[in-house]
Amino acid sequence: MAGSGGPTGPGALTGGVSSKVAPSVDFDHSCSDSVEYLTLNFGPFETVHRWRRLPPCDEFVGARRSKHTVVAYKDAIYVFGGDNGAFTTGTPPAPRYHHSAVVYGSSMFVFGGYTGDIYSNSNLKNKNDLFEYKFATGQWTEWKIEGRLPVARSAHGATVYSDKLWIFAGYDGNARLNDMWTIGLQDRELTCWEEVAQSGEIPPSCCNFPVAVCRDKMFVFSGQSGAKITNNLFQFEFKDKTWTRIPTEHLLRGSPPPPQRRYGHTMVAFDRHLYVFGGAADNTLPNELHCYDVDFQTWEVVQPSSDSEVGGAEVPERASSSEEASTLTSEERSSFKKSRDVFGLDFGTTSTKQPVHLASELPSGRLFHAAAVISDAMYIFGGTVDNNIRSGEMYRFQFSCYPKCTLHEDYGRLWEGRQFCDVEFVLGEKEECVQGHVAIVTARSRWLRRKIVQAREWLAQKLEEDGALAPKEAPGSTVGRARPPLLRVAIREAEARPFEVLMQFLYTDKIKYPRKGHVEDVLLIMDVYKLALSFQLCRLEQLCRQYIEASVDLQNVLAVCECAARLQLGQLKEHCLNFIVKESHFNQVIMMKEFERLSSPLIVEIVRRKQQPPPRTPSDQPVDIGTSLIQDMKAYLEGAGSEFCDITLLLDGHPRPAHKAILAARSSYFEAMFRSFMPEDGQVNISIGEMVPSRQAFESMLRYIYYGEVNMPPEDSLYLFAAPYYYGFYNNRLQAYCKQNLEMNVTVQNVLQILEAADKTQALDMKRHCLHIIVHQFTKVSKLPTLRLLSQQLLLDIIDSLASHISDKQCAELGADI
Repeated sequence: MAGSGGPTGPGALTGGVSSKVAPSVDFDHSCSDSVEYLTLNFGPFETVHRWRRLPPCDEFVGARRSKHTVVAYKDAIYVFGGDNGAFTTGTPPAPRYHHSAVVYGSSMFVFGGYTGDIYSNSNLKNKNDLFEYKFATGQWTEWKIEGRLPVARSAHGATVYSDKLWIFAGYDGNARLNDMWTIGLQDRELTCWEEVAQSGEIPPSCCNFPVAVCRDKMFVFSGQSGAKITNNLFQFEFKDKTWTRIPTEHLLRGSPPPPQRRYGHTMVAFDRHLYVFGGAADNTLPNELHCYDVDFQTWEVVQPSSDSEVGGAEVPERASSSEEASTLTSEERSSFKKSRDVFGLDFGTTSTKQPVHLASELPSGRLFHAAAVISDAMYIFGGTVDNNIRSGEMYRFQFSCYPKCTLHEDYGRLWEGRQFCDVEFVLGEKEECVQGHVAIVTARSRWLRRKIVQAREWLAQKLEEDGALAPKEAPGSTVGRARPPLLRVAIREAEARPFEVLMQFLYTDKIKYPRKGHVEDVLLIMDVYKLALSFQLCRLEQLCRQYIEASVDLQNVLAVCECAARLQLGQLKEHCLNFIVKESHFNQVIMMKEFERLSSPLIVEIVRRKQQPPPRTPSDQPVDIGTSLIQDMKAYLEGAGSEFCDITLLLDGHPRPAHKAILAARSSYFEAMFRSFMPEDGQVNISIGEMVPSRQAFESMLRYIYYGEVNMPPEDSLYLFAAPYYYGFYNNRLQAYCKQNLEMNVTVQNVLQILEAADKTQALDMKRHCLHIIVHQFTKVSKLPTLRLLSQQLLLDIIDSLASHISDKQCAELGADI
């Protein structure tokens, strides 16, 4: 963790707000496909996305603090520095603020910060010393380094990567910095400080910001940087020492925006996500938790679970043989251990006892607090809250641990590989050809769907005229053919390059951001924008506009403006004209040679715009951002794609039409089948190993294949737990959700359905668990109408379990009643 708000740690979030933590499930492809290998854990669990205020800690250690640091080591949190000062026995660092602390191996390293009395504002001094604290012995050691040293600083960022400590930016007492230094931590005697030669889009000089390492990259978000303060997120590549600003132009209007610009906040990494909390944002102290997905480059505000809202809220009832809840115990509270001037809170002990909750579970907004990650939870400690009050509170936030959805990647791989293509678009006057898949294209674009339908009708009519179409075969049908010919669709208004970018969007919901300084990239996106308008693809239209407007600069504005005028793209042309006539831009633009080569009408328009700018007319009209890939594929499965089905899946003799390209994109089993051979009758029998799933479970599996849906009744999860192995899904997301669904959602209302599914799939531990619940809740279960629909064998199993559970005393009492 770095400085006043830069902890680092392992880390992830996905999953729904109302679900529970699912322990990660690793693929073992040597494992049998049988569900009997499913091992379940029936609790206790903590609610996903739940904030929990922890009980007060030791009076001294839990005293109110700000501008301190905390680090996580094993199952404990260690607090150093802050407003209360620290013990000075031995040779620890002097009490300080706005320093950084990181963990490497079995030690904590503290660098910089400032010392002195902040209350009287006297003797304040920035430091550039480096101290090591050994957790095992409680021993402090100062590292005396020869050679060049970083400028003394505070409020900087720090992290550990590749056996080195990395220091970035901060405040030296006179000015903000943006330099970077590194030092090896393996051997104190042989190491030295090295200044890093940074390149790329280096963040502005700043302080009071966090850093975090995720996916082998370091991230910096916002911070105090004077007039240049922004809410930009920057990414640093350790390998080539290059900075990149993470673009936000791909975030459509209506999508969650990045957090406001701020300082004094924290950011931690967990799996593929960065979590930003607190800080001062334009004179406010927000308490939303923002999450950034590194893989998908999207932001979201994490909605806390319902039991975070009010302290003392009861855990939602679920069927169980005992009262279980994952809570903090007496062993966990006040477990602070003092070691000189470092204090540790141990979270290693767990229990199922229910504590008394405090008045509020959600943390208030704060700045200069600290955060650290232990296991699958984030801990927030201290900080400055309203009215400049120092806080001694500690909060715990429960992450979720589900694998990411690979839907967009899987369809993108289908596009890149061009396997199983069944349509060929003939483009422009040059008649260049681009191949694709009818299922994806017709699901995403109504305009292209009409073109494909027209081409199929024309082909059917031509074949009928030639006598080549069988009387009973549906026009355009491909069911039963091993290798149907490509359907050719002519689109004269499109050229190949922009059309390929458009196709990439149809498959993945995204396009590549224009490279900085490459005018040709921007002009290509303008051609794509023109197609998006023609094809009525609102989502792509908005995406192109945002990319182009964000890419317009002094070097390309005239080329973009001229192209917008030629393509009759009025909104983009307006944006360029307004950019040109700005006071800071106009003189530079008109002195360019490119300006001399503009058409006369455009030059006149620029001059008139400068002399008399049109009045601004802000529009309150809502922007239509169109439908997403997930929404379109959902509608396609639910009936919109019925006329384009080209394969029939047979479930216990019942036919279910489907689409080959979609099945192949999401399942290596179907991909191998369709690549090697195609059933002559166009039919495929569905099973999972030797087990045939229920029709309801099969529909749940199709929802996962088509659009990544994982919500399903618990009984479906028993059938589908082994599906990722058998069908070769590209990660274990479905399996993790099935496991969580079974462990958390067995209730009195659904226990009989799950018992039937467990019996059919031979999931013995789940069957025993269901019988245990039925026995303990038999008064309620006996009133369920589904009890009378069970098989004779299952009814005998229930009677046998009841008999085993009833004691001799209870039998005697029953006999007396008789």
